[in-house]
Amino acid sequence: MAPSVTIRDVAQRAGVSTATVSYVLNDSRPVGEKTRKRVLAAVEELGYHPSVVARGLQAGESRMIGYCWRPTTGNQFNPILEKFLHSVAEACARYGYHVLTFPYPDPFDQVQVYREMLQSGRVDGFVLPNTRFHDQRIRLLMDVGFPFVAFGRANPDWVFPWVDVDGRDGVGQAVRHLADLGHRRIACVAWPVGQPVGDDRLEGYESAMADLGLLVDDAWVVHCLNEYDAAYEAAVDWFELPEDRRPTAAVAISDLMAIGVMNAAADAGLVIGREFGVAGFDDAPIASYLRPPLTSVSQPLKEAADQIVAILVDLMQGVTPWPSQVLLKPRLSIRGSTALAKLVDEKVEVVH
Repeated sequence: MAPSVTIRDVAQRAGVSTATVSYVLNDSRPVGEKTRKRVLAAVEELGYHPSVVARGLQAGESRMIGYCWRPTTGNQFNPILEKFLHSVAEACARYGYHVLTFPYPDPFDQVQVYREMLQSGRVDGFVLPNTRFHDQRIRLLMDVGFPFVAFGRANPDWVFPWVDVDGRDGVGQAVRHLADLGHRRIACVAWPVGQPVGDDRLEGYESAMADLGLLVDDAWVVHCLNEYDAAYEAAVDWFELPEDRRPTAAVAISDLMAIGVMNAAADAGLVIGREFGVAGFDDAPIASYLRPPLTSVSQPLKEAADQIVAILVDLMQGVTPWPSQVLLKPRLSIRGSTALAKLVDEKVEVVH
């Protein structure tokens, strides 16, 4: 597109006013069929593309979607949310929107930065990651009636649009996979109680164990922060239990924690996969490069982003989306960290 081409050039080529060109491009007023075809022909001949920003300003829109991110600490990583943000940006672009990211300094005072964004008029809607119970951001946006869609759930009695991945189902898949391999003493390293995502995944462990008729020793379930060191220490305690109480496998509700468990098991002299099985959650890119590669629950992030943006665009355009709450099913990526091995003629046969 030549940068010098303007709406006036199109109007002159088509022999109409700039207002008529605007009516045709925005479909805002009836225009005769012959005139409409003449305008569109001029647009194609000149290679004109209307400015998204200008169109947004005329319509009282910013064409921007707000996304607030929280920097991770030095002992954490969250490649999943980074991948999710990329997917959101790609989905927004297909609708002619862009993503405006902004940080918040204090995780317990997020409302103020959202109020500032609302007052500035810089965004037409929000995508909310990292939801929690009694989430102040959700409550604020519900109260003021501003368009948003959350990636995750919050209070069960709050009615708001969300898309989430069924963590309960994902952890259940991991537990059943370990049980199919013959494990009966399966442990779990979980987050502190009170987070929707963490609680949902822990429920998946508990319900799967119950469905399989497997008892859960109190020492097998450990709550800690989503940190490598915390998960490592939790696993060390398991390996100090008497042999008849010691778990033979574990599910961690994040890959970072699973890596801590794997290394603790290796340091205890256990062979991962053959002598101790480990499954994680998120299927971070690093999972397949570990030794052995980590079995992990994979989230459909692109599908989640596509669904979120589609719902949000409907809300911003005054259309009631249906459905406005979507729960997606994850899948288990099986790798060597849960492989059972047995010696056959002095060769190692891996059984999945």
